[in-house]
Amino acid sequence: MASISSNSTYNLNGGLWVRRAAAVPGNQCQHLVPKQSLLSQTFSVSTHAKRFFPIEESTRRIPRMNTDRCCAFGVEKTSSFSVGEKFQLDDVIEAQQFDRDTLNAIFEVAREMEKIEKNSPGSQILRGYLMATLFYEPSTRTRLSFESAMKRLGGEVLTTENAREFSSAAKGETLEDTIRTVEGYSDIIVMRHFESGAARRAAATASIPIINAGDGPGQHPTQALLDVYTIQREIGKLDGIKVGLVGDLANGRTVRSLAYLLSKYQDVKIYFVAPDVVKMKDDIKDYLTSKGVEWEESTDLMEVASKCDVVYQTRIQKERFGERIDLYEEARGKYIVDLDVLGMMQRHAIVMHPLPRLDEITVDVDMDPRAAYFRQAKNGLYIRMALLKLLLLGKGDKDILTM
Repeated sequence: MASISSNSTYNLNGGLWVRRAAAVPGNQCQHLVPKQSLLSQTFSVSTHAKRFFPIEESTRRIPRMNTDRCCAFGVEKTSSFSVGEKFQLDDVIEAQQFDRDTLNAIFEVAREMEKIEKNSPGSQILRGYLMATLFYEPSTRTRLSFESAMKRLGGEVLTTENAREFSSAAKGETLEDTIRTVEGYSDIIVMRHFESGAARRAAATASIPIINAGDGPGQHPTQALLDVYTIQREIGKLDGIKVGLVGDLANGRTVRSLAYLLSKYQDVKIYFVAPDVVKMKDDIKDYLTSKGVEWEESTDLMEVASKCDVVYQTRIQKERFGERIDLYEEARGKYIVDLDVLGMMQRHAIVMHPLPRLDEITVDVDMDPRAAYFRQAKNGLYIRMALLKLLLLGKGDKDILTM
């Protein structure tokens, strides 16, 4: 249990609010809570020690705020958020952490975020919050979509684009020390790293939420979330679909995370189409088998395309080959989605790609309505808006989304 002490009382919006401080190890959290609630509520620290909230299931969760932020713009009564069906999201580290109920909740909020982006450009849901983007590898879509998501919800951004070269990491600072430092400047950290497992290390260190924006050849869970969201929006269902994963399946963190998420749904079949040097690794195949998901390896892209609801193409990642350029050249260009492949696909099917692309999808495919990859990239904004809202404020009442 956290030790709680009250300091000052404030008259806000016609009610008395008391600032409370919780002595959470490594982090001094302060909240404004209704004074009357002090008479009956006890508080506990979450297992992540990142925030605390009333034990009672019926009580409302109070967003984490520091003293200056509370005084700067006041506290609206609508800023209390219900936990709602025991929904809690502390970090986004890997695709396996989500179940179907959580996915549905995220997608529901993402649809609300789409309305905000189109109809309420001046949203202030995350006013007063700071997001740090810590990217040790290059990124365009992921970094910019997270920054856009934060700003569209009224938050602010601290950013470093090439932390591997232009941060203290170049001086030998450990990831753990970097995280402990950056969390002192921000409320949430979005991190891309070149080492698999780095996001888990960061989450174990931090007392604020961590979002994995890609960790080497490991995972890219937010990409997988937007991919599944896109499939649902485009195809209209997730159960009973057939998906062809094409290209660099050994090094592609996006396809690994997507395979994990697809295993949550019923009667899904996954086809793996890849050059020999970049075939899907056994750990994913074993996982799918353990979950009862049917999968098949194939060398015939045309045949697979004719069967699938989704053809998910990926580029061959040259940066993962090191000095073995010969192996890269062996893999590159073997499987290309062009008009011939498109001609084999069903009319309702779609082509997806996490981007960037090189030559693995020809540009003449772009004009076909089944080319969904730019719509897919746009969906990334809504998913990341939803994740920021859920991580910082929780799953609250729908009317709060129109603030």
